[in-house]
Amino acid sequence: MRLSRYFLPTLKENPAEAQIVSHRLMLRAGMIRQEAAGIYAWLPLGFAVLRKIEQIVREEMDRAGAVELLMPTLQLADLWRESGRYDAYGPEMLRIKDRHERELLYGPTNEEMITEIFRSYVKSYKALPLNLYHTQWKFRDEQRPRFGVMRGREFLMKDAYSFDIDEAAARLSYNRMFVAYLRMFARMGLTAIPMRAETGPIGGDLSHEFIILAETGESGVFINKDVLDQPPPPADVDYQSDLTPLISKWTDLYAATEDVHDQALFESQVPEEKRVNTRGIEVGQVFYFGTKYSDAMKAIVKGSDGKDYPIHGGSYGVGVSRLVGGIIEACHDENGIIWPESVAPFKVGLVNLKSGDAETDAACEDIYAKLRAAGVEVLYDDTDERAGAKFSNMDLIGLPWQLVVGPRGLKNGVVEIKNRASGDREEMSLDAALAKLVA
Repeated sequence: MRLSRYFLPTLKENPAEAQIVSHRLMLRAGMIRQEAAGIYAWLPLGFAVLRKIEQIVREEMDRAGAVELLMPTLQLADLWRESGRYDAYGPEMLRIKDRHERELLYGPTNEEMITEIFRSYVKSYKALPLNLYHTQWKFRDEQRPRFGVMRGREFLMKDAYSFDIDEAAARLSYNRMFVAYLRMFARMGLTAIPMRAETGPIGGDLSHEFIILAETGESGVFINKDVLDQPPPPADVDYQSDLTPLISKWTDLYAATEDVHDQALFESQVPEEKRVNTRGIEVGQVFYFGTKYSDAMKAIVKGSDGKDYPIHGGSYGVGVSRLVGGIIEACHDENGIIWPESVAPFKVGLVNLKSGDAETDAACEDIYAKLRAAGVEVLYDDTDERAGAKFSNMDLIGLPWQLVVGPRGLKNGVVEIKNRASGDREEMSLDAALAKLVA
């Protein structure tokens, strides 16, 4: 993409309304624009990152055996009355009436709707286990939306729902999602720590939040620092095997949010030098809630003995839009964002130091064409801005690699490559640079 034809409205100064790093940098990097309190338009750069994150989530969900569908944003209030949550949910729920006075709501989550879909079609244990998921916009009417996409009212979420014949099978489904979450966050360059957590309005008695450590996080967390060194599950993990040993490596070490923290247990289980008390950002949560919804909504299947059984359910959420802010909180410096390559909007920022110079323009056009032909996503700064402004802009938007081309380097037969994360710069031949970036 040529920057001269791209829509990238960057800002030089920090916006006064932005209180945390991710909000400041998303506004300055031209990723989002606030349209109302807690509601944002996703501009091209931000939208590209959003889609990268969504695709990683999709790939890991599919690998774990989940099946994708898409449910609407609006739901019937009567479904929520069946489960008993319509009046219990509180003012966070946006309630709507259409022209026919039908009561609707803008979905904050989808347990009721997916249970209604399931019970309409699945009648036998032979169709189980089943895990259905979608990625859809949600709305929760936060009283004080703040921190940009970290605490917005409208947000993009992946939510999955498992259906099993009994508790033992349901816990196997829970374990598969637990492992899938460890893998998906690791692929995004994050260390997301599973922590015991309250179930809240979802219900049930088993839940883990996946937390990335950040001083700006909304949750107080208490952990054994050894958990930070745990490797993620391998790409070839067998989801049909016993996943307990993998999960135990994480859950055997103390890690809890402040809501369920037990100070006496923390001190007895964790040596003083390994106790970490900090803050974190929730980026996902998994729940096992048993028959909470199937009992209320009559989601029944025939067992192998011919008897009727309410299904055992679980739900599994990932804050896709929230992750954009979370990654920035974990990956930035004083100059701007540092995107992990897996979620970067472009892999390479190609900087033409002297647009209008025939030799430099020709070299950049050749590089640009070759990178694109090799499938490398590249943002080509072909504008006539001064060099300092171009470098500042590239650091701000945080692309993993910068390829700098100028008349002086071309005379010496070299271009410069900069790694955004390390800051390392290296001069090399054009062919060597291309080989490095295409690898």
